[in-house]
Amino acid sequence: MFDKILIANRGEIALRIQRACREMGIKSVAIHSEADADAKYVRLADESVCIGPAASLQSYLHIPSIISAAEVTDAQAIHPGYGFLAESADFAERVEKSGFVFIGPRPETIRLMGDKVSAKNAMKKAGIPCVPGVDGALSSDSAEIKKIARSIGYPVIIKAAGGGGGRGMRVVHTEAALLNAVIMTRNEAQAAFNNPVIYMEKFLKDPRHIEFQVLADSYGNAVYLGERDCSMQRRHQKILEEAPAPLLSARARNKIGERCAAACRKIGYRGAGTFEFLYEKDEFFFIEMNTRIQVEHPVSEMITGVDIVQQQIRIAAGEKLSFKQNDIVLKGHAIECRINAEHPYKFTPSAGRITTWHVPGGPGIRVDSHVYTNYLVPSYYDSMIGKIIAYGDTRQQAVARMRIALSEMVVEGIETNIPLHQELMIDAAFLRGGTNIHYLEHKLAERIKVK
Repeated sequence: MFDKILIANRGEIALRIQRACREMGIKSVAIHSEADADAKYVRLADESVCIGPAASLQSYLHIPSIISAAEVTDAQAIHPGYGFLAESADFAERVEKSGFVFIGPRPETIRLMGDKVSAKNAMKKAGIPCVPGVDGALSSDSAEIKKIARSIGYPVIIKAAGGGGGRGMRVVHTEAALLNAVIMTRNEAQAAFNNPVIYMEKFLKDPRHIEFQVLADSYGNAVYLGERDCSMQRRHQKILEEAPAPLLSARARNKIGERCAAACRKIGYRGAGTFEFLYEKDEFFFIEMNTRIQVEHPVSEMITGVDIVQQQIRIAAGEKLSFKQNDIVLKGHAIECRINAEHPYKFTPSAGRITTWHVPGGPGIRVDSHVYTNYLVPSYYDSMIGKIIAYGDTRQQAVARMRIALSEMVVEGIETNIPLHQELMIDAAFLRGGTNIHYLEHKLAERIKVK
């Protein structure tokens, strides 16, 4: 096992990784920008290193500074968290070439799954169902593009092969709009991801977003930790997640879950990962794989009792998984609300000083956050400042506990999206379960109309 791990991230995930390290008796090194010098995880770390100015490109995305910090602190491994460099194959490669252990998949696996075209092809070979569409990259031939779209059937969606986070995709409903959408997506893909490759798929009209959490070691062992429903989204950004997915049968779960575990074994996957699917009319369609820990991992931890971050560390240290698929028993229900520093309905960022921060408690409530009273929310990074997770024996109990938790949460000095979450917790469609990925967008649009 490692003696010391450098955490190459910030915010709540940096604190989450640090806590896992402390429980395992591992020392942690916190890196930070000048803007995060007073962060809780920096103060609690065994060591800390300032790696640059506030701007991400000069700090959290600056690979030489991170490697240097690991060198001067004698860290043995580097945990990338999520976001920033977590899914950068180049970073993972640099980490390993510099003599450190990367707590995540091998660089070649990250590269394979990071390109949506190669990922889709790999999944097809592994027996994972994919969204109908073109198998390779779109050419520049206008006639060929139109022919492909007709064969798939409108509406279609154009996606960037190197995209992610909801960026680099356009829905096209008519042939008249097709070529312009292709050009715009290709240009956006080059500008945002330095990769102009795009592809085309069938646009599913009313799908849910369901994902499967997997763990795989270096010895061919792989398990899935159930699934999460992440359908409550705005502009392809997740707002709320829950596990297990409402109205999904155990048979459907086990069938696709087993395929995910088998795919891990086939591609030689190592570490924690997530297979993301669109689910419509009782069918699963693979869209991408995230080769990292995810924001919503706590809901899977709550219903399985497995500490996913600790498992990442153990796998990276060369340990075998200590449990098999039959040992994974899903119990109860968990819901996570992402607390963002933003207007609850306009979604404009709300950086500034938090004058009061009071978190909820009680049975089944977990709060993952790096924030405290008098904390200054910087304007340079993602707006998420914490997560409330509510667990219950049933979904109904988890919802009731989340309502109470949200009513107890006090954040003053900045705006947050807590009112939106409170509204969702009494929303009739959400309470029934099974809303599709467009539901929140439509709900917000109706709200504007009413006003």
